[in-house]
Amino acid sequence: MMNTQQAYNEWSQQYDTNDNKTRDLEALAIRDVLQQISFKSVLEIGCGTGKNTEWFATKASSVNAVDFSEGMLAFAKQKIKSTSVAFQQADITQTWQFSNLNYDLISFSLVLEHIQDLDFIFQQASFYLRNGGYIFIGELHPFKQYAGGKARFETANGIQIVPCFNHNISDFIQSAKKYNFSVADVNEYFDDNDRTSTPRILTLLLQKHD
Repeated sequence: MMNTQQAYNEWSQQYDTNDNKTRDLEALAIRDVLQQISFKSVLEIGCGTGKNTEWFATKASSVNAVDFSEGMLAFAKQKIKSTSVAFQQADITQTWQFSNLNYDLISFSLVLEHIQDLDFIFQQASFYLRNGGYIFIGELHPFKQYAGGKARFETANGIQIVPCFNHNISDFIQSAKKYNFSVADVNEYFDDNDRTSTPRILTLLLQKHD
């Protein structure tokens, strides 16, 4: 099996063009959740090919768009030429080294399912986020994961599944609480807005306190 970085490097070649309900619904969800939140500086973790980066650039004066995959970043850089966006390749499972120490918003889009240690992520995020700032998390819903849902794409050699870890909703919340984050909002998004079906996307909006 490919590791996460290798998988997304390969997936980048078709990420924008293949049918991907999770990608598309998460893009709608982040806009819905954050439309009423004001922010000037954003650390976007998992920018991918830039599906949310361009929108962030319309709301914020500076966006640091980060991804583990050089392939994903290459496509994002081709699409987005805004002078307010800076792209950076980084492995967030290692100590973070970003230029800004006072972000208003840190976003994670379809990222944390690939990260085993949530505590380290929230500890690092707390260091880089201003008091009163927000974390946005958009993930494949745990219910989908329980049923076998995983990030996957087709290759010439068959289906490639990206390494994933199951996190329960309480896992996110309890880990975040250790670093002075509280839950500001939680939402679930469904295919075709059918709330009788299994939700596809979970969103959490967390706020940092002293």
